[in-house]
Amino acid sequence: MYIAMFNGWYFFWLILSAGAIAALYFLLRRQSAATQKAALFGLLALGFVLHFTKVFYPPYSVDEARMLRDSWFVNICGANIALFPFFFWSKNDRIKDYMFYLGVISGLIALFYPQEPIAKVDQYGEQLDILRFYYHHWMVLAVPLLVAMLGLHRPSYKRVLCAPTGLLLLMLFIILNQIFQSELGYIPLRDADDFFGIGYKNTSYIWGPGTNDAIGDFLAMFTPDFFKTVPVGQYAGQEKYWPWFWLIVPVYVLVTPLAFGLCMIFDHKAFKEDLKGKKLHLQETIASIL
Repeated sequence: MYIAMFNGWYFFWLILSAGAIAALYFLLRRQSAATQKAALFGLLALGFVLHFTKVFYPPYSVDEARMLRDSWFVNICGANIALFPFFFWSKNDRIKDYMFYLGVISGLIALFYPQEPIAKVDQYGEQLDILRFYYHHWMVLAVPLLVAMLGLHRPSYKRVLCAPTGLLLLMLFIILNQIFQSELGYIPLRDADDFFGIGYKNTSYIWGPGTNDAIGDFLAMFTPDFFKTVPVGQYAGQEKYWPWFWLIVPVYVLVTPLAFGLCMIFDHKAFKEDLKGKKLHLQETIASIL
């Protein structure tokens, strides 16, 4: 099994992922809500266990430093793997909407652009980890999507800001993970001799765009210059992306319309009815004034 963009294995995993979601939907659609929830939670619980059991096979089992580093939740999908099993049982609609928006968006991005498997030097020697990668990213997509498809929860366009707001809060969670890792010696978060270095583990762009990084540079186009420079002190005026803060504007500008588009799949009727009601109310208001 060798994965590259648009080769046979690339499309195999995409087709298998879509087919598995469709099969689960038809398998569960006539079951009770309790059965549906138990099955979907089982997928999340399996993903949670797989995150920690990956230490028993390459590349983690042959690299103790990496094993210790990557057992933490240090990127967006990794953090969702940790949080989704707990969020799943929440009765808070905003948390459920967050799961839907971020799960579907991040899962789709990872499956359509499987950067981690492609970047592996030894794909043949790390096939178990590739399988884990695909299961984890399929899971964060499939479970929230099936929750909506089965009617266990309906996303609302009125809560669409849960997506960017939740993502930024998630990044704070990742920052805390990395700070603890640095303080405990698992990763060098900052090079003491290089104030401007972003250090290890910047996969979620918390510390700024990487070098020659097209995605990071695209995000930076939406960032105000104020968040790209040191404001005071001996480095004042030099380029330095403010950790986390530099992402606020790009996240709201880019994630909000994506979340709204996804929401329209399930909440378009409510949106049209509300829009029609507001239009009617506006007409009545104008008529009363005239």
